[in-house]
Amino acid sequence: RRDRPAGKRDGGPGSSSPAPAMGVTVEERTVYKYPFEYVVASYLRKYPSPMEKHVTAVKTVEEKTDLSTGIIYRRRIATCQNVIPQILRKVSILKVSDVYLEEESWLNVRERIMSMKTRCLTWTQYASLKEESVFRESLENPNWTEFIQKGSISIKGAGLLNCLLEAFAKTFLTQGAKKGITIMELLLREQFGNPFL
Repeated sequence: RRDRPAGKRDGGPGSSSPAPAMGVTVEERTVYKYPFEYVVASYLRKYPSPMEKHVTAVKTVEEKTDLSTGIIYRRRIATCQNVIPQILRKVSILKVSDVYLEEESWLNVRERIMSMKTRCLTWTQYASLKEESVFRESLENPNWTEFIQKGSISIKGAGLLNCLLEAFAKTFLTQGAKKGITIMELLLREQFGNPFL
């Protein structure tokens, strides 16, 4: 029958399932009024930058081109300052000075699209941070570039600290995405002048 009572699967008598992971998801979309090639070039030079002091270093650890498709694959490691407030660093695993992020990207110059996946290499046993982003030629104007970013943080376990951490994570993801867009717009204007019509 399809009208089985809901909620029977979670935490019923004798259930030994672990505490569910808590999580937040954030999505940002924008259109940069610059050609795809300009946007990608600015993005790859975006960090480190005095406009974003939390990102202290970015190193390309792998780069290769698929000769059959022309797709350029890059893997980069970013070193970021730990921005978690002191009040949330009561968990010893959160008491680190640097956080490491891994970014993989696939640049298809022919189709004017670059896809990216980013994940946090720090705190993997406690929390999972993932982002998926894409730059692509805008359907509205071939001289513009559409950007879509989806980010998620999943925090394992439950409790007050986790709730606070989740609230911080949502603010961090939202503000980080908006700040990244602002930095890109400033860099594009600085390097290429006024937006394209």
